[in-house]
Amino acid sequence: MTETSEPAPQDRAANPPPAAGYAPPTQAPAPAYGLGQPAATAVATGLYFDQASGLNLPQGVELASVGRRIGAFFLAIPLAIVTLGIGYVIWGLIVWGSGTTPALQVLGMRCWRPETGQVPGWWWMALREVVGRIVDGILSIITYLVSFILMCSRPDRRCLHDLIAGTVVLHDPNKVLANR
Repeated sequence: MTETSEPAPQDRAANPPPAAGYAPPTQAPAPAYGLGQPAATAVATGLYFDQASGLNLPQGVELASVGRRIGAFFLAIPLAIVTLGIGYVIWGLIVWGSGTTPALQVLGMRCWRPETGQVPGWWWMALREVVGRIVDGILSIITYLVSFILMCSRPDRRCLHDLIAGTVVLHDPNKVLANR
C-alpha cells in the first residue's frame, strides 16, 4: 500500500486548490442579525441605544412615560396659579437655559436633543415653549388632541412642540443631564 500526497481526481474537482496569494480567514464572521432587529449602531460613550424609541439616550435616564408627561401638563396649571402667572413665566425663563420647564423640573424631567446629543439651550427651549405652544393652540382642542395622540402613539413620545424643537422629554431623577 503506497501513500500518495496527491488527492484523487474526484477530490480535486470538489475541492480545488487555493488560488495564489489566498490566505484563509483568521477571524470568524460576525453573527447574522435576525429578522426585525436593527443592525448594530455605533453608540457614543455615555449613551445607550433605547430599543423602544430607537434613540441614543444618556446612561442613567429613560424616556419619560406618557403618565409623567400628562402629569407635567396638569401640574403647570396650579404652578402658574400659585406663582400668580408672572412668577411662572420668570421661573420658566430661568430654567429654559438648563433644558427644562417649571413643571418638568418639579417632576424630575428634562428635554434632550437626540440630533446633537445635548440638552437644548435657551433658544431651543424658547422655540419649543413659545412657537410650539402657539402651534399647539392654533386650532385649540383639535391641535391639542393631535398633539396628545402623537405623544401616546409615537415610540419616542414626542408632541407637536417637541417635533418643532427636535426634543424628547427624559425622566432624569438623578440629575445626570444637569452638567451637560
